[in-house]
Amino acid sequence: MSETTDRASDTARRRKAPAKGAKSRVTMIDIARAAGCSQATVSFVLNNSPGIKLSQQTRERVIEAARTLGYTAPAFEALHPALPAFEGPAFEGLDGVIGFAVDQLATSPEAVVAIEGARQASWNAGNVLLVAQTLGDSVMEPRAIAALTKRGISALIYMTIFTREITAPDYLYGLDIPVILLNCYTADYAFPAVVPSEIAGGQSSTRHLISHGHRRIATITGEPWMQAAQDRLKGYRRALATADIPFDPERVIEGDWSASAGYAATVKLLALKDRPTAIFCQNDRTAIGCYEALKEAGLHIPGDISVVGYDDEEIARHLFPPLTTSILPHMAMGQWAIEQLEAPAAAGRGRYPITKLECPLVERESVRGVGVT
Repeated sequence: MSETTDRASDTARRRKAPAKGAKSRVTMIDIARAAGCSQATVSFVLNNSPGIKLSQQTRERVIEAARTLGYTAPAFEALHPALPAFEGPAFEGLDGVIGFAVDQLATSPEAVVAIEGARQASWNAGNVLLVAQTLGDSVMEPRAIAALTKRGISALIYMTIFTREITAPDYLYGLDIPVILLNCYTADYAFPAVVPSEIAGGQSSTRHLISHGHRRIATITGEPWMQAAQDRLKGYRRALATADIPFDPERVIEGDWSASAGYAATVKLLALKDRPTAIFCQNDRTAIGCYEALKEAGLHIPGDISVVGYDDEEIARHLFPPLTTSILPHMAMGQWAIEQLEAPAAAGRGRYPITKLECPLVERESVRGVGVT
């Protein structure tokens, strides 16, 4: 068992241990386990949240579990006066409120897209989304999350901008509400997590060029320390291997996701003895620089060289010609995170698989078959 898991277990035991002589308080997590549903569903039922589409059978199952366990709260008593008199601190939670904590927001379009996906899914069920930017700060992040939990959130979505494995802070393990990881995951699989399927995305992009007859396919990567760059390159190599096309390291140029790096890398590729017939740019900003270098060299896209991007940013459809690219599924990831709140609560601390969402290819006019005029 990992040190992180040990700390999480200790934290959970400390939180659940009642003081001597005190009556153990029934929580919504207890009711969720007894009713075989999510904690969010329990919150929606017990607080009679408007606009939530739940079956009458589910509502009755939650209410019966609450009665059986002896759950007490003023709002619930008002709806179900047959329950015993309330004997504890007032429940001050808000109806249908979900927290969303992200390390970078102001400078990241990916975060905005993910939040919009979560907002749409939340509003469809009549729920409110509260968002906090943390900057990953060791002091301010726990304060930001504490501020969210004090607002009575029924669940927390925790997002990082760069796809990566994280060491979840202790306070995430200590929360008694569902926690969903977006664009990150933990080694102990303690929380449901969703990330883009980057290897498959890189493979699909390269395979698209191969299907058009290209064999001298170059790629311009992102920064090599980033998991997205590593995985997209793995996908590129897998597609070449599957098609029996030898891997040529000269056709792989390291970039940094910027247009200027795309320009410089393309100049290097054009200087090769056997220049590529197609270039897979591992993001759309790199493709902007690639376009400029090709046009400056007097080459036509896609007549002389085909180009594929990645991310499907707004600029991709406005380039000339419009850029074939892959959708980075942050919108779908935000929606997925909300949908997980309807999943049945796991008994005890579970192990959750990492969900990988497809990066669909959007075909536009920047790719043409070899020899096609």
